[in-house]
Amino acid sequence: MRFLITNDDGILAPGLAALYEAASALGPADVVAPEDTQSAIGHAISVLQPMVVRRLHVNNQFHGWSVGGRPADCVKLAMIELLPERPDVVLSGINAGANAGINVLYSGTIAGAREGALFGVPAIAFSLELCDELDFGAAGRVARSVLEAILAARPPAGICLSVNIPRMDRGLPRGVKCCAQAAVNWEEFYEKRVDPEGHAVYWLDGRIPHDRAHPDSDLAALHDGFVTITPLRADLTDQAALDAIASWRWPHEFG
Repeated sequence: MRFLITNDDGILAPGLAALYEAASALGPADVVAPEDTQSAIGHAISVLQPMVVRRLHVNNQFHGWSVGGRPADCVKLAMIELLPERPDVVLSGINAGANAGINVLYSGTIAGAREGALFGVPAIAFSLELCDELDFGAAGRVARSVLEAILAARPPAGICLSVNIPRMDRGLPRGVKCCAQAAVNWEEFYEKRVDPEGHAVYWLDGRIPHDRAHPDSDLAALHDGFVTITPLRADLTDQAALDAIASWRWPHEFG
């Protein structure tokens, strides 16, 4: 079993080191990760500029490729150019902050895993809920247990799983729940500031709400202290809306 590991917090992030430790105990692991933070970059890729790639030895723990690009770039570059053989599983994370609800659309961590799934490889994104003390060591041990269970189930090619680990300052997770993504957005606001030259500056802030309207969702289960597992897909087609709009009166001729 060979792993490819990426993230969106950068190749020096403690969450990546924890995920490497968890995965490398189960098989060889290659690291290809952004050189710096790429949080909330979504599934962006670099098409207008080249990417600088460097080989690094990180914390006397692993050698990896540092890429001047996005998480999706890292996986694409690894699959097409950097790796001598295709990995069996793509891992992304462990992200500093949960990726649940609508947040999966913005997440670079999710994009790293989803890019692996687009190559037909099982892919898993790991994220840790924020708190004042992020215990990536404990989160890595939870991630390894979850990863072992996923591998034992022989996941199908191209599946993409989002795994959220609850905040560790409240103790170990209560268990695992497989649940749907909550269809709720962040509670967002902009803080307006003024720069030294008098220009308006807007700073986005907000929080993920505790989704009690959907008790079976990832947000609710995470809030209750469970590890959440959510399968995601790249196909965003709204099938119900597609059937509806097909019945609208569309023009048959133009000009």
